[in-house]
Amino acid sequence: MGKINRIETDDFWADSTIIEAGDFVYTSYCMKNEGESIENQINGAIDVLEERLKKVGLTLESVVQMDCLFANIADLNALPGVLKNRFKGKYPARKAFETKFIREGIKFQIDAVAFKE
Repeated sequence: MGKINRIETDDFWADSTIIEAGDFVYTSYCMKNEGESIENQINGAIDVLEERLKKVGLTLESVVQMDCLFANIADLNALPGVLKNRFKGKYPARKAFETKFIREGIKFQIDAVAFKE
């Protein structure tokens, strides 16, 4: 059985935002640019995802699955353009949800799974 490595943990919220488990890396709570436009928040979330992946030697190309959480699912229309620019054709499987966030200015968040070869 492979080792589980919790790389980035938060004792206050009792969670881990980066976990290596076998050949997979799980990331959560990727968000940034709170209070800004949906496009800026999507790009910010991808920036955070990219930073977390770098901590384990990976890039966006290794992302195989993403959960995209929106405060307003109508903002989904902004997602494809950003993903085309950031993932350059190496798209992960993804799904989108509408959810209520803890603060008013949050419009978008990503949770993702990456494959570590």
